[in-house]
Amino acid sequence: MRASSWQLFPVFAGLIAGVSAVDSVAQSYPVKPVRMVLGFSAGGLSDVLARLLAPKLSEQLGQPLVIENRPGASGSIATQRVATSPADGYTLLLMTAADTVTPALRAKLGYDLERDFAPVTLVVIAPFVLLVHPSVPARNVKELIALARARPGKLSYGSVGAGSTPHLAGELMKAMAKINIVNVPYKGGADNVIAAASGQVDMSFASIPSLLPLLEAGRIRPLAVTSARRASLLPALPTLDESGLPGYDRSSWQGVLAPAGVPKDIIARIVAVIGSVVDNPEVKQLLIKQGLEPQTGTPEQFGAFIRRELAKNAELIRSIGVKAE
Repeated sequence: MRASSWQLFPVFAGLIAGVSAVDSVAQSYPVKPVRMVLGFSAGGLSDVLARLLAPKLSEQLGQPLVIENRPGASGSIATQRVATSPADGYTLLLMTAADTVTPALRAKLGYDLERDFAPVTLVVIAPFVLLVHPSVPARNVKELIALARARPGKLSYGSVGAGSTPHLAGELMKAMAKINIVNVPYKGGADNVIAAASGQVDMSFASIPSLLPLLEAGRIRPLAVTSARRASLLPALPTLDESGLPGYDRSSWQGVLAPAGVPKDIIARIVAVIGSVVDNPEVKQLLIKQGLEPQTGTPEQFGAFIRRELAKNAELIRSIGVKAE
C-alpha cells in the first residue's frame, strides 16, 4: 500500500532536521577547546611544529588549541587515542611520516589509517640531507656512488633505527644506486650527525637543524637533500634526484588527521584555518628556519599522499627484510 504524503512527512521532517543540525554544528565549530594529539615527547620536531602553530591556530579558531603529548610505540599510542575519539572535530592527530611506516613494521595495530581516519591536510615536508665526513673523497653524489661501488660493504651510513626516515633514506639510495653500504643505527638524530662529523661513519642522513652548527664549523660536507625539491634553507644544495638518482624522494613530513566520520564542513573549516596560518609570511619564515617546507592541500590530496606513502613504505621494508613485530 502506498504511503500518503502526510504519512511520509515525519520522515522528511526528520531528515531535514538532521541535515540542519549538521549544518548548525559545522557553522558554530568550534565552541570549545580543540585538542591536537602528538605521538612524541616535548622538544621533538612534532612538538616544536605544534607549539609554533598553536597560537595562531587558536586565534583563527577562536578557541584554545591544546597540545597533548602521548609518546610511545613510534607514535602509535597517540594514533590509537585519536582513532577512538568522538568524530566531532575536537580531537586531531598531528601525524608524521612514521605513522605510514608503522603498519609495515607491526603486525597488530588497533587502528587502520585508511579506515579509521579522515585526512585533513599535509602541513610540512621535512627534508633530510645526505652528508659525508670531510675525509670521504667524494664531492657529489655521483662520486660517492662510484666510491661505494669500488668499495662494496666498506662504507657506512648512520641512521636512528630500523624504519626511521634516515634508515629508509639510506636503503632507498642503496637500492636505486645498486650499492652496498652498511647501516649503523644510533639512539637519536644528534648522535647520528656527530658520528658522521667525528668519522665513526662515512655518511649520514640528517635533519637540517641538527647539521647546521657542524656545517658552519666545516666538520661535515653536505652533498644533497632527500626531498623532491631543494630546501629553502639550503637552496644551493641539489636534490638526490638532480644528482644522478632520478625519482629519489624520501623525507619526513607532518600532517593532520581527524577521526573518521567528522563532518566534511568541519574538516573544510580546519583545512582553511591551517592553510591560512601556514601561509602567513611570519609563520612560513619560522617554519623554514626549522628546516620545514610548508605544504598544505586538500583532504583528497592528503588522502592520496598517505596511500602512496603506505604502499611505498611497505614495499621498501619488504625489500630490505625488516621483520614486522
